[in-house]
Amino acid sequence: MIITFDIGGTSIKYGLIDEKKGELTFVERGEVDTDAKVIKGPGILKKVESIIQENQKTYEIKGIAISTAGMVDAQKGSIIYANENIPEYTGMGLKAYYERVFGIPCWMENDVNAAALGEAVFGAAQGAQSALMLTIGTGVGGALIIDEQVYHGYSGSAGEIGYMWLNGKHFENTGSTTALVHYVEEKTSQKGLNGKIIFERAKQGDLMCVEAIDVLCRNIIQGISNCVCLLNPQVVVLGGGIMAQKEYLEPIMQKYMQKFLNEEMYRNTTLKFATLQNQAGMAGAYAYWLKQEL
Repeated sequence: MIITFDIGGTSIKYGLIDEKKGELTFVERGEVDTDAKVIKGPGILKKVESIIQENQKTYEIKGIAISTAGMVDAQKGSIIYANENIPEYTGMGLKAYYERVFGIPCWMENDVNAAALGEAVFGAAQGAQSALMLTIGTGVGGALIIDEQVYHGYSGSAGEIGYMWLNGKHFENTGSTTALVHYVEEKTSQKGLNGKIIFERAKQGDLMCVEAIDVLCRNIIQGISNCVCLLNPQVVVLGGGIMAQKEYLEPIMQKYMQKFLNEEMYRNTTLKFATLQNQAGMAGAYAYWLKQEL
């Protein structure tokens, strides 16, 4: 069995997969609160360790695969940088620690890279020669997959498209769920909104919410069109919580794809929505483990 993790600031998801089957089938899955602000990076290290130890009582675990928040040195298996969502996480060497404790191979990837790899190997971009994935949430994450391999760039920061400038702001300040909420709150002076509320109101005919979603889609596709001009991916995959609103979003996204891409690029770029949902990070970590070990 391979035990695979998706470590975030809010929760730690884990699952067990029989690597002999060569497919994404979870024998068992679980989830615990991270408590990142309380236990911080060292506490997370120990919490994951205890989950592995508990599952060793039932399964023969031959490898550890980790998807995690933060900038990751995938080869060294360490955290290059993590923000305040997970205090004292920067610099932690998870790979070296777990391989020393358990004596089995451990491989890890950044969570956005892992989600993209999961979609490329098992999900929406399966079979594509190249895929660009965006995760739309609090910010905007990005990852590029070429021939089922994550492209990390020179120093490991390829895909950090949330920091790309768009209309005088960082892309994540115009194309995220956070940006959507801020747009409506500023226009209406209402507080306590979220993406789900805004979509519900839009479907009921609230013109301000309809406008806000249209602006968000336009901004997202402007960002995507810039990436497409540079990278020419075969598939662009959209993930993140609000992308569950596929039926509402897809026609608007396609309208702006046709507007911002030239005819040749539009014809040769397929827009898809992620299919693995909250399993994507674990799936990608598992796929990365397989590519390193098998």
